[in-house]
Amino acid sequence: MRISVVTPSYNQARFIERTLRSVLDQSHRDTELIVIDGGSTDGTLEILTRYGERIVWRSEADRGQAHAINKGLAMASGEIVCWLNSDDTYEPGALTTVARHFSGHGDCRWVCGRCRIVDEDDREIRRFITWYKNRLLAGYSYPRLLTENFVSQPAVFWRRDLLAEVGPLNEQEHFCMDYEYWLRLGSRYPPGIIDDYLANFRFHRASKSGRVDQRQFSDELRIARAFGRGHRLALLLHAVNYRKIVWAYKFLDALGR
Repeated sequence: MRISVVTPSYNQARFIERTLRSVLDQSHRDTELIVIDGGSTDGTLEILTRYGERIVWRSEADRGQAHAINKGLAMASGEIVCWLNSDDTYEPGALTTVARHFSGHGDCRWVCGRCRIVDEDDREIRRFITWYKNRLLAGYSYPRLLTENFVSQPAVFWRRDLLAEVGPLNEQEHFCMDYEYWLRLGSRYPPGIIDDYLANFRFHRASKSGRVDQRQFSDELRIARAFGRGHRLALLLHAVNYRKIVWAYKFLDALGR
């Protein structure tokens, strides 16, 4: 079972090699790694060149992260697809775990696993947020997903043939293209839940998430409302959670954590 990993990148020379190694060193050997770079000028291309035919990559101007991911997904040949941002990493054995789950559950269309949060030096941070997301993931339901985004993007995988059914990522979404996509998938099929840690999300100040932009959470509320007709209670809870999450992240940011 081939797994195609798409990595969008732009000026991430500081982190991208760790991302590449986390994919290429997986025990699951039938893996395709596609890097779509937006025209980096910081040494990223020199790193990509060193890997030769082990990766497929191109570097050219694009219309943003979602556009880059969509280009990579269109190139993917694997039965299973996903994307891994160029500062995040997979846990050892993650792709083997994912392949086994899909092989053992023929009706499963997409899966979500656990994901740690790490800092610039790969040290785990924000453990309470991880614990909180794990609790919500364990009790997954579509109405619960409408209340807040607890699905960790680096730990999500889906069958490539779903692209024909649900379409590509929405390139108009800058902060929440992942949440919008999870709601599209979830409105059709429940995910398989994998209790193992599959990935690590890197929190650092230069990233979009690291800047704690309030628009991310207001966009999530807007997207939930677009998908949540008939789920009035879930949307009410999302409005409450919006204020809670904004406060919590600002508090953590003020503490420098």
